[in-house]
Amino acid sequence: MNDIQEYSTRNLQRFIDELADLLRIPSVSTAPEHKSDVATCAEYIAQHIRAVGIKDVTVFQTDGHPIVFAEYKSSRVNAPTVLFYGHYDVQPVDPLNLWTNPPFEPTFREGKVFARGATDDKGQIFLHIKALESLLKVRGELPVNVKLLLEGEEEIGSIHLEEFIRSHQELLKCDTVLISDTPIYAPGVPSLVYGLRGLCYMEVTVTGPNRDLHSGSFGGAVANPVNVLCDMISKLKDRDGRILISGFYDDVIDLTVEERRDYSELPFDEDAYRKELDIPVTFGEVGYSTLERVSGRPTLDVNGIIGGFTGVGAKTVLPSVAKAKISMRLVPNQQSEDIALKFESYFRFIAPPSVKVEVVHHHGANPVLTPRDSMGMNAARAALEFAYGKKAVLTREGGSIPVCLLFDTILHAPTVLMGFGLSTENAHSPDEHFLLDNFEKGIVATAAFYEEMGKQSI
Repeated sequence: MNDIQEYSTRNLQRFIDELADLLRIPSVSTAPEHKSDVATCAEYIAQHIRAVGIKDVTVFQTDGHPIVFAEYKSSRVNAPTVLFYGHYDVQPVDPLNLWTNPPFEPTFREGKVFARGATDDKGQIFLHIKALESLLKVRGELPVNVKLLLEGEEEIGSIHLEEFIRSHQELLKCDTVLISDTPIYAPGVPSLVYGLRGLCYMEVTVTGPNRDLHSGSFGGAVANPVNVLCDMISKLKDRDGRILISGFYDDVIDLTVEERRDYSELPFDEDAYRKELDIPVTFGEVGYSTLERVSGRPTLDVNGIIGGFTGVGAKTVLPSVAKAKISMRLVPNQQSEDIALKFESYFRFIAPPSVKVEVVHHHGANPVLTPRDSMGMNAARAALEFAYGKKAVLTREGGSIPVCLLFDTILHAPTVLMGFGLSTENAHSPDEHFLLDNFEKGIVATAAFYEEMGKQSI
């Protein structure tokens, strides 16, 4: 692998310059005015993949934005197949006035590249392409079969991806899925994510009188939907944060002794965590550490409350309607649809007869747990140790990546989450950036991953 590392180091400035070209394309998937830019980005990536030596590249058109697919077939007999997934679309740039420099004019300072999409996810997909280039230029071929699946709709919910995967199962057939859209644990601390929480997102509406009323004329005689909603929300969790919905914890698989030991050995400064968030104390389920709570345990959070008069000044109104948006993060083996039903049943049960209640399940995703000792995970551990010079830590993430579940249920392939970003790199926020040291190490680690996978036979 030293020769691969030498090639990457020798060509690093060119790699960075080419990444900057990619970052200049404003591929904002949610904005109709950028539809042609998203298509331009797809073509740029397709052309670049061909240029590094992978000729079998197709840009599939969908009813939305294009999907780029590429395939390389190794000459090795019984070589495993790795499917790499990523996305080339980016978030909107608002608020523009909070950017130090224009978001689509890449700027370099402090060893970082600043631009929209730098860490999420253009920088991370591009380092994979450069890893493949490094292997092809130095070795002349790849040690495994490689497939690339790059979509342009991740930031808007991957609207057409499930349909594409279901209708192209043979094309996408693989032994391992590799994704780089997660952060490393901390600067200089490589990590592998083996678990993702699921999501159940609900919206509730509490309705009282048929119109807003004068609080002086009707207050005390008519139930106030805002008051009622607040009282109902207070009954969803106890004072220690344990969720009170009937049956909520029935299917939860608790953290193992080994996992809890791993959590306890992660470098984590509770005081620094509190200071960075400007909170006096942390809060959560009794008996679990902060790290365990944010990734290994289920949660319920009110994301917003709407109701009554919220304008400037005063208005003595008794509101007609109050609403709340509520998200629940789930852990294995909870199922989003089951939790939605349990939530609705409980919410209606605690509703007083003085109001009407409506409950809507907006969307959800089931949790994902990847075997910690799979072929792909073992290859990734060795690859990260080579690139960073230290063993990778194993972590779970508190968020959700719905596409992982698609790969699991449709392709029946385990996913390796080997990301190179940092949680502090302002993904989705102004001044998004990517540490160039992780870009460089990511190229080496990814090339090493393919080399390690090439030692396996299927």
